Amino acid sequence: MEAHEKTDLVLRTFRCLIADLCHQFGCGHPGSAMGMAAIGVALWKYVMKYSPSNPDFFNRDRFVLSNGHACLFQYAFLHLVGYKQMTWEQLLSYHSVSYTSITPGHPEIEIDGVEVTTGPLGQGVANAVGLAMASKNLGATYNRDGYDVVNNMTWCMIGDACLQEGVGMESFQLAGHWKLNNLCVIYDRNEITCDGSVDICSSDDVNAKMRAVGWNVLEVADGNHDVDSIVKALVQARASKDKPTFINIRTVIGVGSQVAGDAKAHGADLGEKDVAHVKQTYGMDPEKTFVVSDEVYDYFREAVHRGQQLEKDWSQLVSNYSREHPELAAEFDKRVKGEFLDDWTKLIPKLDDLPTEDTPSRKSAGTALQPIAEKCRNVLVGTADLTPSVNMAWKGKVDFQNPDLRTACGINGDYSGRYIHWGIREHAMASASNGMAAFNKGTFLPVTSSFFMFYIYAAPGVRMGALQNLQVIHIATHDSIGTGEDGPTHQPIELAALYRAMPNFHYIRPADSEEAAGAVIAAINATETPSMISVSRQKVPQYPQHSSRAGVQKGAYVFLEEKDADVTLIGVGAEMRFAVEAREALVAKGLKARIVSFPCQRIFEAQSREYKRSVLGTAPRVVIEAYSPNGWERYADAGYSMHSFGQSLTGNVVYERFNYNGEKIAVKVKELVEDVRRDGVGSLRGEFRDMNDYERDVQFAAYHKKH
Repeated sequence: MEAHEKTDLVLRTFRCLIADLCHQFGCGHPGSAMGMAAIGVALWKYVMKYSPSNPDFFNRDRFVLSNGHACLFQYAFLHLVGYKQMTWEQLLSYHSVSYTSITPGHPEIEIDGVEVTTGPLGQGVANAVGLAMASKNLGATYNRDGYDVVNNMTWCMIGDACLQEGVGMESFQLAGHWKLNNLCVIYDRNEITCDGSVDICSSDDVNAKMRAVGWNVLEVADGNHDVDSIVKALVQARASKDKPTFINIRTVIGVGSQVAGDAKAHGADLGEKDVAHVKQTYGMDPEKTFVVSDEVYDYFREAVHRGQQLEKDWSQLVSNYSREHPELAAEFDKRVKGEFLDDWTKLIPKLDDLPTEDTPSRKSAGTALQPIAEKCRNVLVGTADLTPSVNMAWKGKVDFQNPDLRTACGINGDYSGRYIHWGIREHAMASASNGMAAFNKGTFLPVTSSFFMFYIYAAPGVRMGALQNLQVIHIATHDSIGTGEDGPTHQPIELAALYRAMPNFHYIRPADSEEAAGAVIAAINATETPSMISVSRQKVPQYPQHSSRAGVQKGAYVFLEEKDADVTLIGVGAEMRFAVEAREALVAKGLKARIVSFPCQRIFEAQSREYKRSVLGTAPRVVIEAYSPNGWERYADAGYSMHSFGQSLTGNVVYERFNYNGEKIAVKVKELVEDVRRDGVGSLRGEFRDMNDYERDVQFAAYHKKH
């Protein structure tokens, strides 16, 4: 350990630097970063394995700052230890107006040394669990005696707020259950949140709670100065053989300032007088700003050489491993490079192999994805306690599980397993899957699965995946009112609008098995974008003569053409059947209708203008979908949609209850066509016409019954 005088200088310099960085533009979060200084010294100086000259070193330890508002803590240490991207000029751009700044208000994945983007509190805990799972799975798959080619640690920094978010506790439970001993959570216990001290809303015995969910718990009484004790606790965490480790470190927010220990130190500039006070407290010149001496840099810069030696040692280990285990090493090399191990395109069932009888599209999605999951070790599939419903489990699967666990139901596994039982924890499932995807580009392709309605619980994690360009595939079943007797709590009406609106996200709703195959292909090819494949519980017709997997990969396509059509019907997902039935009814009424299948709006928007025009055509357009119509105004003139929640009825009856019937739809479409013939198509412009007036019919019937 360095002389205490030098460590003390580093701590004093660091805290004054944080105060200056927040004061320069009058905003920021100084308090936690100042309080956590000694923790950072222990991590970056003594304990973590990383290489500043190669931020992507594969076997590096992963560090996650879940309390991301304390981002200056991470940025400053990245600069001090020598990450080339985090220059002095970049560090000083914190909260500036510079578009080229890499010091945003919360750490972002694009920055060297930052593993994941953490913004909403608690997300980082789940991300860290996913990173630790990734290490465990790779180690169990590829390590051999004497050759631990993957043995890195995941460190996660949290504050009081991360402990209060539900996703944090979901994630703690999972890590404890799986005994992820390669995970350490470091709790910056300053007992302050935005509103004040934590005791205004929380009285938990945190240590008891963490022990109860299967963690080792260590404590450090003086987290402000006692670097030695923090290092010892971190070293003990790395040495854990049976459990993840939770280190409870008592700190003071804004330590050294006039508002130390107060919520005022959390998210605001300390002000000129207090910044001067901080410097005086720490024996620094209050007239000087941004002072970092060569002595402080020298204290850290051995990290560059140490990291290069780590890389050299690991490369030699892998080289020797290649001679001893050549086939395994060749496969491992592909994983490191982010390449698929098998040609997954050959594993997708061909059109002739797909069913022709009515089939639930959830089964169709499983038919397309299961062979890939079975053969390709890049793919990890998980479910939020819905294995019988989501059709994602393949024959002979091995579960990701603590190998010493023996369950009462006999479902066991080991860390090499690739089927994950997340339990009823949708939020943690999505966010931890982001962590797995972020471990190394392409090394893992996580797949989650649940009911579509429950992806409203997972939405914050799904959004963070889209924000970070992390490829995760979400299988969302029971995606319509056709779910039936489970009732309106399980019948998604509005949720598609959220996911269609989400930037960098593919919400894909296939109509049958051929389209489900296309959806899987589109999702796997979208390496910078997460996708959701939205599928039905109920059986839906198959259209082998019309549906097209290639069409799905363009977002929308002409499903059934009709020359000189009077109307274009846009069919979507499980409601395609009503578009087909309505077309047949319109033919009987002397009208011509063409059908467009429209599985994914965002993919369609990426096509050429000419293609989009050819698909949409010139006739009036009516979209038929049992969802809220929001968003379809861009493509259609009218919609046969939902405007209320659903109802608990059997699947075939619930559609009829809400007027989803080919003949009823055709009557409304005929009225629209007649209006256009009389007034011209321009009469529809500026008004998206809602054609499903079941609510008015219900109100009318209720009125007459009452009177």
